Amino acid sequence: MSASAPSHHFIYTDWNLIETQFDPEQINHKGTVFTIGNGYLGTRGSFEEGYPRALSATLINGVYDDVPVVYTELANCPDWLPLTVSIDGENFRLDRGEVLSYQRQLDLQRGILSRKVRWRSPKGKTLDLYFERFASLADQNVLALRCQVTPLDFNGSIAVSASLNGYPENQGYNHWEELDRGDGDGTIWLHVRTRSSHIELGMAAKLLLSGTEGTFQVTSVPGYPTVETTLAVAAGQTATLDKIVTVFTSREAQTPAHVAQEKLAQLSSYAQLQSAHIEAWEKVWQHSDLLIEGDTKAQLAVRYNLFQLLISAPRHDNRVSIPAKTLSGFGYRGHIFWDTEIFILPFFIYTQPNVARNLLTYRYHTLNGARRKASYYGYKGAMFAWESAETGDEVTPRWALPNQPYAEDIRIWCRDREIHISSDIAYAIWSYWQATNDDEWMRDCGAEIILDGAVFWNSRIEWNPKQQRYEIREVIGADEYHEHVSNNAFTNRMVQWHLEKAIAVYQWLCDRFPERAAELEAKLGLTAKLRDRWEDMAANLWIPYDPTTGLIEQYEGFFNLEDIDLAHYEPRTRSMQEILGIEGANKRQVLKQPDVLMLLYLMRQSEEFPYNKEILQKNWDYYAPRTDITYGSSLGPAIHGILASDLGQSDEAYKLFLQAAMVDLEDVRGNAADGIHAASAGGVWQAVVFGFGGFKLTQEGPVATPHLPSHWQRLKFKIHWRSTWYDFDLRAEASEQKAEGKIQGVIFDLDGVLTDTAEFHYRAWQRLADEEGIPFDRQANEALRGISRRESLMRIVGDRNYTEAQLEEMMERKNRYYVESIQDITPDNLLPGARELLDELRAAGIKIAIGSASKNARMVIEHLGIADKVDAIADGYSVQLSKPAPDLFLHAAELLGLEPFQCVVVEDAESGIEAGLAAGMLTVGLGPAERVGKAHVVLPSLEGISWEDLQSQLFGTAAGSRY
Repeated sequence: MSASAPSHHFIYTDWNLIETQFDPEQINHKGTVFTIGNGYLGTRGSFEEGYPRALSATLINGVYDDVPVVYTELANCPDWLPLTVSIDGENFRLDRGEVLSYQRQLDLQRGILSRKVRWRSPKGKTLDLYFERFASLADQNVLALRCQVTPLDFNGSIAVSASLNGYPENQGYNHWEELDRGDGDGTIWLHVRTRSSHIELGMAAKLLLSGTEGTFQVTSVPGYPTVETTLAVAAGQTATLDKIVTVFTSREAQTPAHVAQEKLAQLSSYAQLQSAHIEAWEKVWQHSDLLIEGDTKAQLAVRYNLFQLLISAPRHDNRVSIPAKTLSGFGYRGHIFWDTEIFILPFFIYTQPNVARNLLTYRYHTLNGARRKASYYGYKGAMFAWESAETGDEVTPRWALPNQPYAEDIRIWCRDREIHISSDIAYAIWSYWQATNDDEWMRDCGAEIILDGAVFWNSRIEWNPKQQRYEIREVIGADEYHEHVSNNAFTNRMVQWHLEKAIAVYQWLCDRFPERAAELEAKLGLTAKLRDRWEDMAANLWIPYDPTTGLIEQYEGFFNLEDIDLAHYEPRTRSMQEILGIEGANKRQVLKQPDVLMLLYLMRQSEEFPYNKEILQKNWDYYAPRTDITYGSSLGPAIHGILASDLGQSDEAYKLFLQAAMVDLEDVRGNAADGIHAASAGGVWQAVVFGFGGFKLTQEGPVATPHLPSHWQRLKFKIHWRSTWYDFDLRAEASEQKAEGKIQGVIFDLDGVLTDTAEFHYRAWQRLADEEGIPFDRQANEALRGISRRESLMRIVGDRNYTEAQLEEMMERKNRYYVESIQDITPDNLLPGARELLDELRAAGIKIAIGSASKNARMVIEHLGIADKVDAIADGYSVQLSKPAPDLFLHAAELLGLEPFQCVVVEDAESGIEAGLAAGMLTVGLGPAERVGKAHVVLPSLEGISWEDLQSQLFGTAAGSRY
């Protein structure tokens, strides 16, 4: 995959996601992608000024309200973003006037979303706007937004209004009724309440102005309090408006509107709030970051997924959990699934154990809901809801509406049959306990969950007298394409595991905390007889495993279903269930997601039955080709990727990892508008740490046996295990065989690598700058290495005001000066070592390409006399995005007919090295380390360098070690 997805207009750097062009067709996909939050709330990346059809939302964890059909959902809270900029009565909006330039950036390191727009009004007035926002990680009840306005070609007045929108909707349904609103001393506030759950919310805001003068006035329209100001500005003058917002609910404050106003009055400046916010993020990333060297796309994607988990995790509340779509969208209505315990929780267990404790304590607080569900179905103990919300009662809809207008409603059986979640929660509790030794929490909370879950299984498991075994009938396993199945291997083994651990926990309580053991015996009806029955059930619960073949049958009768070859249905853009229908998928050996393989994954850490490498290989060979890994479930690719790593299938593992890592960034499944795929995000961390890092727990402590992707040079992460932090710094193995048959192409930048036209560029820019009266020198010219002509010009002119026509003329003028100067270039202008290396590569059968941002590359190559040595040229005309975007090098690889990992980039500019890394290529940097130090190999020049030398340095790195 490309390290840039042109269809989504993204550039990826190590820490920043940059959108370079606004596409109204992707308004709601990008709304999800640019979500910010702080664990208390999440705000989608909608625009402050609004946009037609945009799904704007701020979701606060735990603020649920009843709604028909889906029982309850997170209520879309009042919108704190609205800020309108108006010139001569014309409001700034991207669907009006003319957008001259646009860039939006999410800074993952600092948790800040920003946007730059140059906009011309319908009446022809041009201004620059800069927006910036954050949800404070230092204080969860504080939100901040900055807007800077700079008129470019006019003097006059600009009107700005900042509002609180008390009429938010959940796709057509408004959960709120207004109780009160008001203003005071330049502030506005709003007091609302949910219609059914009666949760109150108070929100207050103030608007601060700097850079010019302005008077404020407040209007108090029902449900929409607003503060307005009119600014007197001159061309080139920047006015800064800071909107500070506080929000509280009755979940944490008895009088939320009053508390919000008091808090607002105490707050310091925007800059101080932002400083505290950034400092809080620094502390979080110290333990949670994953460093990847050699793959900028993977680096950004991993950090992006971790960022989305971190901003949805409750840091100060143990009565909520992480919804399946986080706090970023309306998908799944904010409900909690097994996604949290199995896919998300490992990241927090090993990096943020206090957050992991909160997530698991949520399950303790919802035990009564699980008990009510068990009782409803006629069972004892705790039967956890497939989808839960605030109380833990089942909130999975009974019915779903069909796609066809005359079809019958679809019964959703997960609420009744997908019961493995009770054991999944027990598995997560055990994992947390083993990693933290948190005996206090286990005594007070975890043990009761595990034991009451075992009580439920005691009443749910059936004895088959004919077969003389225990069975579990009428279930749905991890694979949801098959409903109403019996003896699902995943479910049965997880229940067996649950019972084994319940026995161990019961004994531990009796030994260590006899008073608590006695308390639970009375509360849950625990007896020695019941414990003996658990032992009998665990010993005799049937697992459909054939030791002669090593195959585990997914459920009783699965092997009798009609087989399927998924290749016959390619290419496709729909799930196999959509293609075959619900019954059609039910009757075939096609899986929505890993089931048997999911079981093997969960048992691999402890290497408990039925996991071993031989069994894994046999079941992988059988089930992986039958799994709808592309359009089935987003939960599958990361797990498959880890198992592929275990089996030494590194290319397949990397492909699956990217599929998971890019599911939201590049809208792989076409449903990112619904919200972040939280389980996939958690799976990405596991894929890197457990898969590529080979992290495992032993009696001696955590160890790592890495099998990094071929182009990764380094993987670094931290693990918290039993009160100790372990730092893992894993390096690529020293092995020239790793490169054998891989590197088949070398892509050379032109300027500064094969020839030195930098001097010609400098002279052309200097001449232009002198004519325009702009200061420019050789030091400033250094910053222009490797970037496009337009970007170079924009850096030179800085904040000076030029029309688009003037900029175009200046670029043409500079190019004319440059072309005039290079007419005298000859083969003598090749840099030392360049011709010799090109000849050696040609003799070795290595393909050669030029990857230059210059639009005059072909002319220079002709003058240098090396056209016959070059197989392909990717120049400034080839792609839209210039370096550090990887598009140019990816295009060069495509022209050579090679995959990115088969190519080496030779560059002399920092932006070029970043582009090569983002493309997933090996890189050779020419010049000082402070400029090209990110490259895999750094050389002063090509002089005296042979192809053998390059290979030796590229693949001669020693393996790293844990410390």
